[in-house]
Amino acid sequence: MQVQVYNFKGKVTGQIEIRDDVFAVPFNGTVVHQALVRQLANRRLGTADTKKRGEVSGSGRKLFAQKHTGRARRGDVRSPLLRGGGVAFGPHPRSYRQDMPKKMRRLALRCVLSGKASGGELKIVDKLELDGPKTKAILDMLIALRIGDSVIIATAEAEANLVKSARNLLGVKTMPAPLLNVAALLSFKDLVMTVDAVRKVEELWGEKSVPEAVGSVN
Repeated sequence: MQVQVYNFKGKVTGQIEIRDDVFAVPFNGTVVHQALVRQLANRRLGTADTKKRGEVSGSGRKLFAQKHTGRARRGDVRSPLLRGGGVAFGPHPRSYRQDMPKKMRRLALRCVLSGKASGGELKIVDKLELDGPKTKAILDMLIALRIGDSVIIATAEAEANLVKSARNLLGVKTMPAPLLNVAALLSFKDLVMTVDAVRKVEELWGEKSVPEAVGSVN
């Protein structure tokens, strides 16, 4: 698939070929949803914890007699029915981790990247080289590319000057291409990638070529 390449000033400088097996994959909503739920679940620490009636502080003495008081039956002060008592069926530390086959995770990422490409939300620039932190330069580039305030800027490797230039811009996130993920791509509308970042993504998540089988010798 041919896509246009822009420079820092938003001018078209040429075209490059991007791989269809990464940027033109039919969207599979089920796989993308599963990958997103898995990623969000794996972020959870699972440290929520409550105390049961046997773990809270307090006397085990019965508050008053069972009968002849005219009141409802009552046990000790640690009862879940009382303020300050234990919690019945409350949360305890657990793992929320979910597994997902590697092929499905890779497919989900390719589906989201393909959605960006087909929806006109992918812009490719030739390079993003800054000799120092320049927030205005990044802002001017986004304006020239007609990109709003929800964008990921992906480079082949981490760029310190780019990170410093974009961190004060609301809704702008910088990220090395190997760290692109489903949750991040779905959280931001647009995606700006350098040519090197595109090649890195194709190398990492493109369909691996399978060598031809060697025929048997009679």
